[in-house]
Amino acid sequence: MTTPLPARVGRRCHNLLNPLHSAIYFSPDMAREMAAIGHDDASAAYFAARAAAMGPVGAGAVTASFYNFSHDLVARHVPGIWRTASPEETLAARTRGVDATLRRLLGEEAVASPEMAEAAELALRAAAAGSRPARLLYAAHADLPVPEQPHLAFWHAVTLLREHRGDGHIAVLVGAELDALEAIVSHSATGKGQRPKWLMRTRGWTAEDWSAAEDRLRTRGLLDAEGELTEEGAALRRRIEEETDRLDRAPYERLGAAGVERLTELAGGWTGTAVAAGAFPADLLGKG
Repeated sequence: MTTPLPARVGRRCHNLLNPLHSAIYFSPDMAREMAAIGHDDASAAYFAARAAAMGPVGAGAVTASFYNFSHDLVARHVPGIWRTASPEETLAARTRGVDATLRRLLGEEAVASPEMAEAAELALRAAAAGSRPARLLYAAHADLPVPEQPHLAFWHAVTLLREHRGDGHIAVLVGAELDALEAIVSHSATGKGQRPKWLMRTRGWTAEDWSAAEDRLRTRGLLDAEGELTEEGAALRRRIEEETDRLDRAPYERLGAAGVERLTELAGGWTGTAVAAGAFPADLLGKG
């Protein structure tokens, strides 16, 4: 049985859980483990770590499921990454990187705490309520075994929740007729996403690509001359998040209000600890 929740409760929980997943992509521990199996390029390591759950897929599947990356960048590395290391070898290296990252950022006491086991149980219960159809990254990760150690089980569940929301979010972006680059340009313009320099560097877009996407958004009346969202553009971004909330409600409704509140509390504390420990570059988020 599920219980309807107030608006944005699931989103708030997601926003505090997601950094505990995404910290691995900035982690020297993860980079070291990926390099040890041959993924010594940062983009190759990212594509391998995130796509390995899908098996040895080609560039098209990665571009489609990741959505906001340049296909040229993806095709530069995929499917070659699977000749460097198999998906199974990559997943094992990812697990080692996650283990080292969480221990370094959160501390041994937090990793071994009863609260970590509690959070893993809550997050796994929520993630089990997700839906596989049309959610490629969620479904692929849902087929992986749940790790035995609580902190790894927690990270696995957080990954499921992140990808479940992300898969739904992509469907909403397609419905809003925002292409891969328009989606991140408009999100960056909210001030809540990554800065353009980071998005271009990691997603494989050029300054010319970015400028052309801005022009397309201006033509639709979504962006003004200074690159800020217009009233219509801000309203569209709000609708996108609200519709994403609707498609992502099942995991959080499964937990109920008390469970979501507790998971949010635990995630918030650890995310704060991770950020304070330098999990992310200082200039990652914001405008400019």
